[in-house]
Amino acid sequence: MSRDGWSLRDAVTRRRDRLRGTHPTTVLRWLRAGVLAMVLATALLYLLVSAQAGRQITAAKRTDAAIRNLGDAREEAARANTALENAAGTGEVALIGTGTEFANATARVNSLVTSATEGNADGQQGLIQIQFVQGQLTTSVQLANTAVRDYDRSGPAGLKAAHQALTAPREQDRVTKRPIPYTGGLLNSLADLQQQQRDALGRQQNSNWLDPAHVWALLVGPVVVMLLCVLATADVVARSFRRYVSPRLLLALLATAAVGVTTSVLCRYAAGRLTGHTPFAAPWTTALALALLAAAGVLAWLAYRPRLAEYRFPRS
Repeated sequence: MSRDGWSLRDAVTRRRDRLRGTHPTTVLRWLRAGVLAMVLATALLYLLVSAQAGRQITAAKRTDAAIRNLGDAREEAARANTALENAAGTGEVALIGTGTEFANATARVNSLVTSATEGNADGQQGLIQIQFVQGQLTTSVQLANTAVRDYDRSGPAGLKAAHQALTAPREQDRVTKRPIPYTGGLLNSLADLQQQQRDALGRQQNSNWLDPAHVWALLVGPVVVMLLCVLATADVVARSFRRYVSPRLLLALLATAAVGVTTSVLCRYAAGRLTGHTPFAAPWTTALALALLAAAGVLAWLAYRPRLAEYRFPRS
């Protein structure tokens, strides 16, 4: 073996021998520092995850409300189309116009689409499509009003154009034969916009801050490291002091684990049920979690104190 290989091996051996010769109280101080660091890490990560996940869930709730608004807008657009057909069926369109029902339905469509803008989760592209749908609505109303005003001259052709603006089917891709979004009438464009927001909602619900793997790694990871420190502490206490590990240390571990595990479960539960509250981000929950972690830190400190005090104040 080369000299570099032997020197590395010698360094590792010397390091191992020094660790074996370290006084038990020094090892306990290291382990105590590790336990307290994991309690602090859990507290900081809890604050980070609860804030970020709470923000994501709040945004997802707005998007979910926007999706429902777009569904209602599509129903209102269908009512407007029915009202226009009924008005055309009377044969007196020039006298009665499009009717109050058509005007009210299109006004509700505009209001619902405008409300959906607040929950847009697809950024600039979503805003562009919302504006496109609003433009289609304006065009549909203008075509209907023009058809009524010029009915004596244009006849049913003008009403047919207004009807097409509401109900025209989507165009199809020449290669795949699949419908092309936003190429049909207002009804189909509203359905396309609703699906676009559903896809964006799915991305919100699967973000890293709501992904179980990431959340569990952040909140339960420190607990795993803390568990290793507790096991190492139990070994040192048993070998060097002939004692069992303090129940206070186990309680500290359980309290820390309770905060991490409970927050992870509630986080995913709230992400899947957007109609309720986010309990893990509520002020009272945050106060309770931080109080538990503070208690865990105190218990951990007290758990190490008797063994360390044995060498500080030796018995006669």
